[in-house]
Amino acid sequence: METRPYVSWELMNRFLIDAFVGHGVPEKDAALCADVLLESDRRGIESHGCNRFKPIYIDRILNGTLKPVTEIEILKETPTTVVMDAHDGMGMVASYEMMEMLIRKAKTYGMAGGSIRNSTHYGIAGYWATMASKEGLIGITGTNARPSIAPTFGVENMMGTNPLTFAIPTDEEFPFCLDCATSIVQRGKIEYYARTGKDTPAGMVVAHDGSRMTDSDAILQALVDGTAALAPLGGEGEEMAGYKGYGYAAVVEILSAALAGGPFMKALTGLAADGSRQMYHLGHFFFVINPDFFMGEETFRKTAGDICRALRASKKAPGAERIYTAGEKEWLVWQERKNKGVPVGEAVQKEILAVRDKLALPYHFPFED
Repeated sequence: METRPYVSWELMNRFLIDAFVGHGVPEKDAALCADVLLESDRRGIESHGCNRFKPIYIDRILNGTLKPVTEIEILKETPTTVVMDAHDGMGMVASYEMMEMLIRKAKTYGMAGGSIRNSTHYGIAGYWATMASKEGLIGITGTNARPSIAPTFGVENMMGTNPLTFAIPTDEEFPFCLDCATSIVQRGKIEYYARTGKDTPAGMVVAHDGSRMTDSDAILQALVDGTAALAPLGGEGEEMAGYKGYGYAAVVEILSAALAGGPFMKALTGLAADGSRQMYHLGHFFFVINPDFFMGEETFRKTAGDICRALRASKKAPGAERIYTAGEKEWLVWQERKNKGVPVGEAVQKEILAVRDKLALPYHFPFED
């Protein structure tokens, strides 16, 4: 049962916009960034929602590793491709521009693909993929990130949590949307554990000596120091097929960097050789596919929906209440929260109030009563 206080979507949206604007983000861009963050909370992906508003965006603007004004440069464009440089501005702003371009191209030519270099954190990957699915198109995206994942049989953090994300339109109320990291746990989830005073479950993080780490605060520092790493999907070694997660993480790393001609792995730490802060220079890739150029959107939607329904109707394990398909739980969270608002924990409450007071914004939140 939810015990955290709720803040209405409208109130939180207005606050986030004003807070971004107060830190130099143009209002139109601020509205987009706020929507991306709140979409995370609408889906129940709290590791990328309001929890990350201050530490990932506001703090980085303040420490100079994120430019509030995004200057987008098109480096190369063809009828079906785009290569973009975000010049270390808001990754969400550059990604929205990219997806709008690719959707137009895919509607005309059937498929389109693009890449962005010199970018920053772009929020939940599913936001960009579902921009396509809302138009009856298939969306695919991935991004590299600060080094976190160790390769199979390794203990050094080499690759980011590197999500490989798909959004597929169906004939149901929600798309099939697979949006997850290629590690067992993503860094944002560990940040959430730390904020809420919880340990990270054993087996998700390995130290340089091979031991398993569980102290969430210590893990976050060790990831920065390079003395710990996240296990890939499947876990350590080969027994539970961790090499599969490792392989998919490498696919995302290669596509995110190589398609845009950008940096990769250890060059994405946000730290220079002398330990000083520097820009992250992340890379993203995007693909959009138009089902109309195959057997038609209606046929595609029905088949995709039939597959999802068949999976959910299959025989359940003893004690299991139901079977889900990707994107369904997120849709159910939205049904639960849409009339309540976003739940805000104590740690995030403090951050919100600190930003509000610093900017002297005229907001009062329910959790203050």
